[in-house]
Amino acid sequence: MDQHLVHRVDPPHEAAERPMLQAWLDYQRATLALKCEGLDDEQLRLRSVPPSLLSLVGLVRHMAEVERYWFRVVLAGEPLPDIYCTPDQPDADFLDVDEASGTQALATWRAECDLARSVAAGHPDLDAVGTRPADGPGWGSPRVSLRWILVHMIEEYARHNGHADLLRERIDGTVGL
Repeated sequence: MDQHLVHRVDPPHEAAERPMLQAWLDYQRATLALKCEGLDDEQLRLRSVPPSLLSLVGLVRHMAEVERYWFRVVLAGEPLPDIYCTPDQPDADFLDVDEASGTQALATWRAECDLARSVAAGHPDLDAVGTRPADGPGWGSPRVSLRWILVHMIEEYARHNGHADLLRERIDGTVGL
């Protein structure tokens, strides 16, 4: 019997480009959720080893910021503030977690994922272009396609899910989710 409440669907081995990219992104999103599943706030806030201040709740908060930025701010052009970060504390998503609620962080992240899916669905062409704000993060040209955003998000999750693997193993010995 599967003890996991998170449902992760394996991406198809053959599909058109857009469904393939979307399936891989949803797979990576579900992987992060699995890494956090069943943990309480204290466990989600547990930091890795010094000098790193990385935690699972910090990763979740960071990915909520990333989802919001690339899909809603860049692609949809919504002038939204950051969720956790401020000009005085640009890494607050990772750092200000000592009292963070894992339940709240996960709910915020899931809401941003749902909104990101909606924004992407509103752009049927992978060549649709968004523009990064002048004061936002990024590389090279301020213009990026939906295709670039989807590939970048898969890469971003894959990298951070590697961190999440190590954090989860440190917390309770669970590996291979």
